[in-house]
Amino acid sequence: MDRRHAAPDFMSQDRVSRLLTLRSALAYLALCAGVLSFLPGLGVAGAAAIISAIVLGWRDLRLVARLLFGLLMVMTVIAIAIEPAALIGAATSMTRLTALIITVMLLSSMLGKSGDLGVISKSLFAGSPLARYYSVAFGTGFLAMPLNFGSVGVVSTMIRAEIDQQGDSATTRNASRGALRGFGASPIFSPLSISVVLTVTFVPALHSLQLLAVSLPLAVVYLLAGALFLERELPGSSAAGTSETRTTLASLAPWLRFAAIIGAICASTFVLSGFFQLSYSRAVTLSCLGTVVLGLAHRRLYGGKITLPSMAPMSNELVIMGGSAFLGVLISTFATRWLGADFSLPGWSYPLAAFVVPSVFFMGGMIGFNPIVIGTLIGGVLGPIWPIEAVLGLGVAMVSGWGLTTAGTPYSANSLLLERLTGYSAQVASLRWNMAMSICCLVASGALAATITLVKAGL
Repeated sequence: MDRRHAAPDFMSQDRVSRLLTLRSALAYLALCAGVLSFLPGLGVAGAAAIISAIVLGWRDLRLVARLLFGLLMVMTVIAIAIEPAALIGAATSMTRLTALIITVMLLSSMLGKSGDLGVISKSLFAGSPLARYYSVAFGTGFLAMPLNFGSVGVVSTMIRAEIDQQGDSATTRNASRGALRGFGASPIFSPLSISVVLTVTFVPALHSLQLLAVSLPLAVVYLLAGALFLERELPGSSAAGTSETRTTLASLAPWLRFAAIIGAICASTFVLSGFFQLSYSRAVTLSCLGTVVLGLAHRRLYGGKITLPSMAPMSNELVIMGGSAFLGVLISTFATRWLGADFSLPGWSYPLAAFVVPSVFFMGGMIGFNPIVIGTLIGGVLGPIWPIEAVLGLGVAMVSGWGLTTAGTPYSANSLLLERLTGYSAQVASLRWNMAMSICCLVASGALAATITLVKAGL
């Protein structure tokens, strides 16, 4: 009887393996098409590969991703009927931003194997309670620039080890707060974050450096203010294994290497977007991809084996990222068509809208909507009608709302990852640990965005 079932089981496993390989190959095909999307037809070809990979991975899609894909199909039918020319631009945008997320995942996978991460993560838990919190918060934000969700995984693993050694304590809970807030700060200040790329894409009059000049100090203030929302730790409490503090060059070398990588990627991005006039999303994609190629070449040079991670598990990301980019172009086109190119809101409504935007992100996140979806809707609708001289206000509202949603809502990927690795409930982290800080920061960031809009628009 075992023999009769062995062959079908083997065939089933072989079929699944081939399907996963095909899905991964389609994702890499989309990456190539996104890099070469300036060539005629490749933007559409990349979108076709993305949709094929999504359909093949339908069983793995979460409910929100399935709903978003359904909306994408409905909007496609509407566009065919009333604005078919918009589909080319939507498909190209979908391909380019999907290429970006795949490249970021490749970069995260490559750097995640670095031996420097262990040294960096251990150094975050040294010092007094306040110094330890700031180390975790700023360190996670720093690592999030090249590692994305990998930064939360690295720090959460260290927190889990601390819990295993010394038990649940205010020290580990504060470290968890720092990890969530540090990762949440990344969408606000990181030049490589999806939030900045998407904001600049949907608000084309806004320059990335103009946005970052305001959002970087805002992120720093956000992390510094986090010290006001911590648990009191017992006197003399310290993390296990952190009694020795090294200040030698050897202990700083891992930080310097990561800083050099991040600096090179950012510099390359600004050069490509500034001097060579590439779109910001393409500049980030090419900069990250160049780093991946150099890293793999370095590994091969020193006898390492080059392996590319499977992109088959990325079905949800393909829908959310690529689908949102597709919808954003169509929504923007429809808004311009139906409202008219000269449509504008009453002057007083723009500062009010800027004030509300961060809270819209947050409320959407509280019911499970990814910030990419909310950002697409806001950027697609408000981007075309926002006063050009005041686009900075909308940009600040979008990235701050994105970051606060990432840090403070229970359905964000980093909250769920922290819960899986540490055992701390995502609901508790959101509603008990971070809600007071989230509300204060939503009001403050909304007020800042409204003030910028009011001043820049001359209202």
